[in-house]
Amino acid sequence: MKQKHLVLAAVGSVLFGGLLATLPLVAQEGVTAAQKVSDTLAHRPTAIPDRIILTFRGDPARSQAVSWRTDTTVAKPIAQIALASAYPKFDEKATTVNAAAATPLMTDLGAAHYHSAEFTGLAPNTLYAYRVGDGANWSEWFHFKTASDKAEPFSFIYFGDAQNDIKSLWSRAVRAAYSDAPKARFLLHAGDLINRANSDAEWGEWHAAGGWVNGMVPSIPTPGNHEYAAAAGGQRRLSGHWRPQYALPENGPKGLEETCYYVDYQGVRIISLNSNERQQEQAVWLDKVLSENRNRWTILTFHHPIYSAAQNRDNPAMRQAWLPVFDRHRVDLVLQGHDHTYARSKNLREGVSVRNDNSGTIYVVSVSGPKMYNLEREPWMQRVAEDTQLYQIITVDGDKLSYQARTVTGEIYDAFDLVKQRNKSNRLVERGPTGVPERLRVTGQAAER
Repeated sequence: MKQKHLVLAAVGSVLFGGLLATLPLVAQEGVTAAQKVSDTLAHRPTAIPDRIILTFRGDPARSQAVSWRTDTTVAKPIAQIALASAYPKFDEKATTVNAAAATPLMTDLGAAHYHSAEFTGLAPNTLYAYRVGDGANWSEWFHFKTASDKAEPFSFIYFGDAQNDIKSLWSRAVRAAYSDAPKARFLLHAGDLINRANSDAEWGEWHAAGGWVNGMVPSIPTPGNHEYAAAAGGQRRLSGHWRPQYALPENGPKGLEETCYYVDYQGVRIISLNSNERQQEQAVWLDKVLSENRNRWTILTFHHPIYSAAQNRDNPAMRQAWLPVFDRHRVDLVLQGHDHTYARSKNLREGVSVRNDNSGTIYVVSVSGPKMYNLEREPWMQRVAEDTQLYQIITVDGDKLSYQARTVTGEIYDAFDLVKQRNKSNRLVERGPTGVPERLRVTGQAAER
Protein backbone atom coordinates (compact mmCIF):
# COMPACT_ATOMS: atom_id res chain seq x y z
CA MET A 1 0.00 0.00 0.00
CA LYS A 2 2.80 2.42 0.85
CA GLN A 3 4.38 1.84 -2.59
CA LYS A 4 1.05 2.49 -4.30
CA HIS A 5 0.66 5.79 -2.43
CA LEU A 6 4.19 6.79 -3.35
CA VAL A 7 3.54 6.08 -7.03
CA LEU A 8 0.31 8.07 -6.97
CA ALA A 9 2.05 10.92 -5.21
CA ALA A 10 4.80 10.93 -7.80
CA VAL A 11 2.31 10.94 -10.67
CA GLY A 12 0.32 13.71 -9.01
CA SER A 13 3.47 15.74 -8.54
CA VAL A 14 4.37 15.42 -12.22
CA LEU A 15 0.85 16.35 -13.30
CA PHE A 16 0.70 19.29 -10.88
CA GLY A 17 4.12 20.46 -11.98
CA GLY A 18 2.99 20.37 -15.59
CA LEU A 19 -0.11 22.36 -14.70
CA LEU A 20 1.98 24.99 -12.94
CA ALA A 21 4.14 25.30 -16.02
CA THR A 22 1.08 26.25 -18.08
CA LEU A 23 -0.39 28.74 -15.58
CA PRO A 24 1.55 31.82 -16.78
CA LEU A 25 0.24 31.21 -20.30
CA VAL A 26 -3.34 30.89 -19.07
CA ALA A 27 -3.02 33.99 -16.87
CA GLN A 28 -2.00 36.06 -19.85
CA GLU A 29 -5.27 35.42 -21.64
CA GLY A 30 -8.07 37.84 -20.71
CA VAL A 31 -6.61 38.83 -17.33
CA THR A 32 -5.64 42.46 -16.70
CA ALA A 33 -2.42 43.38 -14.96
CA ALA A 34 -2.51 44.16 -11.24
CA GLN A 35 -3.22 47.77 -10.40
CA LYS A 36 -2.37 49.68 -7.24
CA VAL A 37 -5.34 50.56 -5.06
CA SER A 38 -5.73 54.35 -5.02
CA ASP A 39 -4.79 56.27 -1.89
CA THR A 40 -8.33 57.66 -1.77
CA LEU A 41 -9.73 54.15 -1.51
CA ALA A 42 -6.99 52.72 0.69
CA HIS A 43 -7.26 55.48 3.30
CA ARG A 44 -10.91 56.41 3.16
CA PRO A 45 -12.63 56.99 6.50
CA THR A 46 -15.86 55.25 7.45
CA ALA A 47 -18.24 55.43 10.40
CA ILE A 48 -16.08 52.78 12.09
CA PRO A 49 -13.35 54.45 14.21
CA ASP A 50 -9.77 54.18 12.98
CA ARG A 51 -6.40 55.90 13.65
CA ILE A 52 -7.06 55.39 17.35
CA ILE A 53 -4.23 56.75 19.48
CA LEU A 54 -3.65 57.37 23.18
CA THR A 55 -1.86 60.50 24.37
CA PHE A 56 -1.40 62.36 27.63
CA ARG A 57 -3.33 65.57 28.10
CA GLY A 58 -3.46 65.83 31.88
CA ASP A 59 -1.99 63.93 34.82
CA PRO A 60 -1.00 60.44 33.51
CA ALA A 61 -1.83 58.92 36.91
CA ARG A 62 -5.44 60.12 36.89
CA SER A 63 -6.41 60.76 33.27
CA GLN A 64 -5.99 59.47 29.75
CA ALA A 65 -6.78 61.03 26.37
CA VAL A 66 -7.72 59.20 23.17
CA SER A 67 -8.25 60.45 19.61
CA TRP A 68 -9.68 58.78 16.53
CA ARG A 69 -11.01 59.38 13.02
CA THR A 70 -14.30 58.68 11.24
CA ASP A 71 -16.11 59.89 8.15
CA THR A 72 -18.28 62.98 8.30
CA THR A 73 -21.49 61.07 9.14
CA VAL A 74 -20.35 60.79 12.78
CA ALA A 75 -21.32 63.98 14.57
CA LYS A 76 -21.84 62.77 18.16
CA PRO A 77 -18.87 60.56 19.10
CA ILE A 78 -18.66 58.87 22.48
CA ALA A 79 -16.24 56.69 24.41
CA GLN A 80 -16.77 54.09 27.09
CA ILE A 81 -14.44 53.07 29.92
CA ALA A 82 -14.46 50.39 32.60
CA LEU A 83 -12.08 48.68 34.94
CA ALA A 84 -10.40 45.93 32.96
CA SER A 85 -11.33 42.45 34.12
CA ALA A 86 -10.92 38.85 33.04
CA TYR A 87 -14.71 38.63 33.31
CA PRO A 88 -15.94 39.10 29.72
CA LYS A 89 -19.00 41.10 30.79
CA PHE A 90 -16.95 43.84 32.41
CA ASP A 91 -18.61 46.24 29.98
CA GLU A 92 -21.84 46.05 32.01
CA LYS A 93 -20.20 48.55 34.37
CA ALA A 94 -18.77 50.80 31.66
CA THR A 95 -19.17 54.56 31.90
CA THR A 96 -20.00 56.56 28.78
CA VAL A 97 -18.02 59.73 28.14
CA ASN A 98 -19.03 62.33 25.58
CA ALA A 99 -16.23 63.22 23.22
CA ALA A 100 -15.35 66.76 22.24
CA ALA A 101 -17.18 68.20 19.27
CA ALA A 102 -16.02 66.65 16.01
CA THR A 103 -13.14 68.47 14.29
CA PRO A 104 -13.68 68.54 10.52
CA LEU A 105 -10.52 68.14 8.44
CA MET A 106 -10.40 68.51 4.67
CA THR A 107 -7.37 66.57 3.46
CA ASP A 108 -5.85 65.97 0.06
CA LEU A 109 -7.93 62.78 -0.09
CA GLY A 110 -11.23 64.22 1.12
CA ALA A 111 -13.12 65.13 4.27
CA ALA A 112 -12.98 63.41 7.65
CA HIS A 113 -13.97 64.00 11.25
CA TYR A 114 -11.47 63.73 14.09
CA HIS A 115 -12.60 63.10 17.64
CA SER A 116 -11.05 63.09 21.09
CA ALA A 117 -12.16 62.19 24.58
CA GLU A 118 -10.46 62.47 27.93
CA PHE A 119 -11.04 60.01 30.74
CA THR A 120 -10.62 61.77 34.09
CA GLY A 121 -10.94 60.84 37.75
CA LEU A 122 -9.02 57.60 37.21
CA ALA A 123 -7.16 55.64 39.86
CA PRO A 124 -3.35 55.55 39.66
CA ASN A 125 -1.54 52.40 38.55
CA THR A 126 -4.79 50.78 37.38
CA LEU A 127 -5.68 48.81 34.25
CA TYR A 128 -8.67 50.12 32.31
CA ALA A 129 -10.56 49.00 29.21
CA TYR A 130 -12.06 51.48 26.76
CA ARG A 131 -13.63 51.73 23.34
CA VAL A 132 -14.70 54.58 21.06
CA GLY A 133 -17.55 54.95 18.60
CA ASP A 134 -20.94 56.52 18.05
CA GLY A 135 -23.23 54.07 19.82
CA ALA A 136 -23.74 51.87 16.77
CA ASN A 137 -20.24 51.54 15.33
CA TRP A 138 -17.54 50.72 17.87
CA SER A 139 -13.85 50.01 18.00
CA GLU A 140 -12.64 46.94 19.82
CA TRP A 141 -11.98 47.21 23.55
CA PHE A 142 -8.44 48.36 24.31
CA HIS A 143 -6.52 48.24 27.58
CA PHE A 144 -4.29 50.94 29.08
CA LYS A 145 -2.72 51.36 32.50
CA THR A 146 -2.53 54.67 34.32
CA ALA A 147 0.77 55.85 35.73
CA SER A 148 1.62 55.50 39.39
CA ASP A 149 1.40 58.67 41.45
CA LYS A 150 4.81 57.79 42.87
CA ALA A 151 8.31 57.64 41.39
CA GLU A 152 8.21 53.96 40.44
CA PRO A 153 10.36 52.17 37.80
CA PHE A 154 9.13 52.22 34.20
CA SER A 155 10.36 51.92 30.61
CA PHE A 156 9.53 53.77 27.41
CA ILE A 157 10.48 53.53 23.73
CA TYR A 158 12.13 56.32 21.72
CA PHE A 159 11.98 56.54 17.92
CA GLY A 160 13.96 58.87 15.67
CA ASP A 161 12.54 59.84 12.26
CA ALA A 162 10.12 57.41 10.62
CA GLN A 163 9.38 59.67 7.62
CA ASN A 164 9.66 57.42 4.51
CA ASP A 165 8.37 53.99 3.44
CA ILE A 166 6.38 54.04 6.63
CA LYS A 167 4.12 51.06 6.04
CA SER A 168 6.69 48.85 4.37
CA LEU A 169 9.81 49.53 6.46
CA TRP A 170 9.16 51.68 9.53
CA SER A 171 6.46 49.28 10.72
CA ARG A 172 9.12 46.71 11.56
CA ALA A 173 10.74 49.16 13.99
CA VAL A 174 7.47 49.57 15.91
CA ARG A 175 6.83 45.84 16.01
CA ALA A 176 10.36 44.92 17.07
CA ALA A 177 10.36 47.59 19.77
CA TYR A 178 7.02 46.47 21.17
CA SER A 179 8.17 42.84 21.09
CA ASP A 180 11.22 43.77 23.15
CA ALA A 181 9.39 46.10 25.54
CA PRO A 182 5.72 45.10 25.70
CA LYS A 183 5.31 46.79 29.09
CA ALA A 184 6.65 50.14 27.87
CA ARG A 185 4.54 52.94 29.29
CA PHE A 186 4.74 55.31 26.33
CA LEU A 187 6.25 55.82 22.86
CA LEU A 188 8.30 58.96 22.21
CA HIS A 189 8.60 60.21 18.61
CA ALA A 190 11.33 62.81 17.92
CA GLY A 191 9.79 64.40 14.82
CA ASP A 192 9.47 63.75 11.08
CA LEU A 193 6.87 61.09 11.63
CA ILE A 194 5.94 61.49 7.95
CA ASN A 195 7.53 63.07 4.86
CA ARG A 196 4.82 65.41 3.54
CA ALA A 197 3.07 67.36 6.27
CA ASN A 198 -0.44 67.24 4.82
CA SER A 199 -0.39 63.88 3.05
CA ASP A 200 -3.35 61.95 4.40
CA ALA A 201 -1.99 58.72 2.92
CA GLU A 202 1.31 59.10 4.79
CA TRP A 203 -0.48 59.80 8.06
CA GLY A 204 -2.64 56.79 7.32
CA GLU A 205 0.47 54.64 6.91
CA TRP A 206 1.93 56.02 10.16
CA HIS A 207 -1.18 55.10 12.11
CA ALA A 208 -1.38 51.71 10.42
CA ALA A 209 2.25 50.93 11.24
CA GLY A 210 1.57 51.50 14.93
CA GLY A 211 -1.81 49.81 14.66
CA TRP A 212 -3.39 48.59 17.88
CA VAL A 213 -0.21 49.38 19.81
CA ASN A 214 -1.13 53.08 19.47
CA GLY A 215 -4.46 52.31 21.09
CA MET A 216 -2.82 50.72 24.14
CA VAL A 217 0.48 52.55 24.66
CA PRO A 218 0.32 56.39 24.77
CA SER A 219 2.47 58.45 22.41
CA ILE A 220 4.51 61.59 23.10
CA PRO A 221 5.19 63.17 19.67
CA THR A 222 7.26 66.25 18.89
CA PRO A 223 7.04 67.97 15.48
CA GLY A 224 9.86 67.87 12.94
CA ASN A 225 10.42 70.06 9.91
CA HIS A 226 8.42 67.60 7.80
CA GLU A 227 5.39 68.24 10.00
CA TYR A 228 5.49 71.76 8.56
CA ALA A 229 4.42 72.75 5.04
CA ALA A 230 4.76 75.89 2.94
CA ALA A 231 1.87 78.31 3.29
CA ALA A 232 0.84 81.67 1.87
CA GLY A 233 3.32 84.50 2.34
CA GLY A 234 6.31 82.18 2.46
CA GLN A 235 5.46 81.01 5.95
CA ARG A 236 5.60 77.39 7.05
CA ARG A 237 2.68 76.03 9.02
CA LEU A 238 2.16 73.00 11.19
CA SER A 239 0.39 70.08 9.50
CA GLY A 240 -3.38 70.33 9.57
CA HIS A 241 -3.41 66.77 10.89
CA TRP A 242 -1.34 67.45 14.02
CA ARG A 243 -3.78 68.96 16.46
CA PRO A 244 -6.92 67.07 15.33
CA GLN A 245 -5.23 63.67 15.69
CA TYR A 246 -3.34 64.25 18.97
CA ALA A 247 -4.80 65.39 22.29
CA LEU A 248 -1.69 66.80 24.00
CA PRO A 249 -1.01 69.16 26.91
CA GLU A 250 -1.52 72.88 26.34
CA ASN A 251 0.87 73.95 29.08
CA GLY A 252 3.45 75.47 26.70
CA PRO A 253 3.84 79.00 25.31
CA LYS A 254 0.75 80.50 23.71
CA GLY A 255 0.70 79.78 19.99
CA LEU A 256 2.73 76.58 20.36
CA GLU A 257 -0.03 74.52 21.92
CA GLU A 258 0.41 70.74 21.63
CA THR A 259 3.90 71.11 20.12
CA CYS A 260 5.78 72.58 23.11
CA TYR A 261 4.62 70.99 26.37
CA TYR A 262 5.65 68.81 29.28
CA VAL A 263 4.42 65.65 31.01
CA ASP A 264 5.41 64.41 34.48
CA TYR A 265 5.60 60.62 34.64
CA GLN A 266 6.63 58.68 37.75
CA GLY A 267 9.52 60.93 38.77
CA VAL A 268 10.51 62.10 35.28
CA ARG A 269 9.67 65.40 33.59
CA ILE A 270 9.48 64.82 29.82
CA ILE A 271 9.53 68.05 27.83
CA SER A 272 8.77 68.44 24.14
CA LEU A 273 10.28 71.51 22.50
CA ASN A 274 9.33 72.71 19.04
CA SER A 275 12.67 73.25 17.27
CA ASN A 276 10.96 74.62 14.14
CA GLU A 277 10.01 78.07 15.40
CA ARG A 278 10.15 80.67 18.20
CA GLN A 279 13.22 79.14 19.82
CA GLN A 280 14.14 82.13 21.98
CA GLU A 281 10.63 82.33 23.40
CA GLN A 282 10.78 78.66 24.29
CA ALA A 283 14.11 79.17 26.09
CA VAL A 284 12.40 81.58 28.50
CA TRP A 285 9.51 79.17 29.01
CA LEU A 286 11.87 76.21 29.48
CA ASP A 287 13.92 78.05 32.09
CA LYS A 288 10.77 78.56 34.15
CA VAL A 289 9.53 74.98 33.67
CA LEU A 290 12.90 73.56 34.75
CA SER A 291 13.16 75.96 37.69
CA GLU A 292 9.86 74.56 38.99
CA ASN A 293 10.75 70.94 38.27
CA ARG A 294 10.69 68.70 41.35
CA ASN A 295 11.20 65.43 39.49
CA ARG A 296 14.38 63.43 39.91
CA TRP A 297 15.02 63.12 36.16
CA THR A 298 14.64 65.51 33.23
CA ILE A 299 14.38 64.30 29.64
CA LEU A 300 13.96 66.63 26.67
CA THR A 301 12.90 65.78 23.15
CA PHE A 302 12.90 67.89 20.00
CA HIS A 303 13.73 67.37 16.35
CA HIS A 304 16.77 69.40 15.22
CA PRO A 305 19.87 68.35 17.18
CA ILE A 306 21.82 70.61 19.49
CA TYR A 307 24.92 68.83 18.18
CA SER A 308 24.44 67.57 14.63
CA ALA A 309 25.86 64.43 13.09
CA ALA A 310 27.02 66.34 10.00
CA GLN A 311 28.67 69.76 9.75
CA ASN A 312 26.31 71.15 7.13
CA ARG A 313 23.29 70.39 9.36
CA ASP A 314 24.42 72.43 12.36
CA ASN A 315 21.94 74.55 14.34
CA PRO A 316 24.05 77.23 16.04
CA ALA A 317 21.25 79.72 16.76
CA MET A 318 19.19 77.08 18.54
CA ARG A 319 22.22 75.87 20.47
CA GLN A 320 22.99 79.40 21.59
CA ALA A 321 19.42 79.91 22.81
CA TRP A 322 18.86 76.55 24.50
CA LEU A 323 22.17 75.10 25.65
CA PRO A 324 22.73 77.53 28.54
CA VAL A 325 19.32 76.55 29.92
CA PHE A 326 20.11 72.84 29.60
CA ASP A 327 23.42 73.25 31.41
CA ARG A 328 22.05 75.53 34.11
CA HIS A 329 19.35 73.03 35.06
CA ARG A 330 21.41 69.86 34.61
CA VAL A 331 19.19 68.22 32.01
CA ASP A 332 19.91 64.48 32.04
CA LEU A 333 19.05 63.25 28.55
CA VAL A 334 18.14 64.85 25.21
CA LEU A 335 16.45 62.72 22.50
CA GLN A 336 16.52 64.07 18.92
CA GLY A 337 16.14 63.16 15.24
CA HIS A 338 16.56 64.91 11.88
CA ASP A 339 20.06 63.75 10.85
CA HIS A 340 19.13 60.20 9.73
CA THR A 341 22.13 58.65 11.42
CA TYR A 342 22.94 57.52 14.95
CA ALA A 343 25.19 59.52 17.26
CA ARG A 344 25.30 59.37 21.04
CA SER A 345 27.38 61.72 23.15
CA LYS A 346 29.52 61.48 26.21
CA ASN A 347 28.53 63.39 29.35
CA LEU A 348 28.60 66.95 27.99
CA ARG A 349 28.57 70.46 29.33
CA GLU A 350 28.90 73.29 26.81
CA GLY A 351 29.92 70.68 24.26
CA VAL A 352 32.86 69.42 26.32
CA SER A 353 33.04 66.02 28.00
CA VAL A 354 32.84 66.29 31.80
CA ARG A 355 33.88 63.88 34.53
CA ASN A 356 33.79 65.61 37.92
CA ASP A 357 31.77 68.73 37.12
CA ASN A 358 28.38 69.47 38.63
CA SER A 359 26.45 69.09 35.38
CA GLY A 360 26.45 67.01 32.23
CA THR A 361 23.95 65.87 29.62
CA ILE A 362 23.75 62.91 27.23
CA TYR A 363 22.62 63.83 23.70
CA VAL A 364 21.25 61.27 21.25
CA VAL A 365 20.45 61.57 17.54
CA SER A 366 18.69 58.53 16.12
CA VAL A 367 16.68 57.25 13.15
CA SER A 368 14.05 54.52 13.04
CA GLY A 369 12.96 54.77 9.39
CA PRO A 370 14.87 53.76 6.24
CA LYS A 371 16.06 57.19 5.02
CA MET A 372 19.80 57.48 5.74
CA TYR A 373 22.40 60.27 5.54
CA ASN A 374 26.17 60.52 5.88
CA LEU A 375 27.73 60.93 9.31
CA GLU A 376 30.76 63.06 10.10
CA ARG A 377 32.66 62.07 13.23
CA GLU A 378 32.94 64.80 15.87
CA PRO A 379 34.76 64.78 19.25
CA TRP A 380 31.49 64.79 21.19
CA MET A 381 30.39 61.42 19.78
CA GLN A 382 30.80 58.27 21.87
CA ARG A 383 29.01 55.77 19.59
CA VAL A 384 27.77 56.22 16.01
CA ALA A 385 26.11 54.31 13.16
CA GLU A 386 25.14 54.79 9.52
CA ASP A 387 22.56 52.95 7.42
CA THR A 388 20.95 51.38 10.48
CA GLN A 389 17.31 51.45 11.57
CA LEU A 390 17.16 51.67 15.36
CA TYR A 391 14.84 52.09 18.31
CA GLN A 392 15.73 52.81 21.91
CA ILE A 393 14.40 51.34 25.15
CA ILE A 394 14.93 53.56 28.19
CA THR A 395 14.28 52.46 31.78
CA VAL A 396 14.17 54.72 34.81
CA ASP A 397 14.55 53.09 38.23
CA GLY A 398 15.30 55.33 41.19
CA ASP A 399 18.75 56.88 40.80
CA LYS A 400 19.55 54.90 37.64
CA LEU A 401 18.54 55.48 34.04
CA SER A 402 19.34 52.60 31.66
CA TYR A 403 19.48 53.09 27.90
CA GLN A 404 19.62 50.57 25.06
CA ALA A 405 19.72 51.25 21.33
CA ARG A 406 18.67 48.21 19.31
CA THR A 407 18.63 47.50 15.61
CA VAL A 408 15.29 46.60 14.05
CA THR A 409 16.50 43.01 13.98
CA GLY A 410 16.84 43.09 17.77
CA GLU A 411 20.58 43.32 18.40
CA ILE A 412 21.81 45.63 21.16
CA TYR A 413 23.94 48.24 19.40
CA ASP A 414 24.62 50.72 22.20
CA ALA A 415 23.90 50.84 25.92
CA PHE A 416 24.75 52.84 29.01
CA ASP A 417 23.56 53.67 32.51
CA LEU A 418 23.32 57.10 34.09
CA VAL A 419 23.62 57.08 37.87
CA LYS A 420 22.64 60.08 39.97
CA GLN A 421 25.35 61.50 42.26
CA ARG A 422 24.76 64.20 44.83
CA ASN A 423 26.20 67.57 43.73
CA LYS A 424 28.05 65.96 40.81
CA SER A 425 27.36 65.12 37.19
CA ASN A 426 25.61 61.83 36.53
CA ARG A 427 28.03 58.92 36.47
CA LEU A 428 28.07 57.49 32.94
CA VAL A 429 28.56 53.72 32.84
CA GLU A 430 29.15 52.30 29.36
CA ARG A 431 27.35 48.98 28.83
CA GLY A 432 27.48 48.61 25.07
CA PRO A 433 28.21 45.22 23.49
CA THR A 434 31.90 44.40 23.42
CA GLY A 435 33.47 43.46 20.13
CA VAL A 436 30.63 44.94 18.04
CA PRO A 437 32.13 47.38 15.51
CA GLU A 438 30.42 50.60 14.59
CA ARG A 439 28.29 50.32 11.49
CA LEU A 440 29.88 52.79 9.07
CA ARG A 441 29.84 53.24 5.33
CA VAL A 442 32.85 52.16 3.32
CA THR A 443 33.91 54.53 0.50
CA GLY A 444 30.49 56.11 0.43
CA GLN A 445 28.56 52.85 0.35
CA ALA A 446 26.72 51.04 3.11
CA ALA A 447 28.87 48.43 4.78
CA GLU A 448 25.89 46.13 4.98
CA ARG A 449 22.78 46.12 2.87
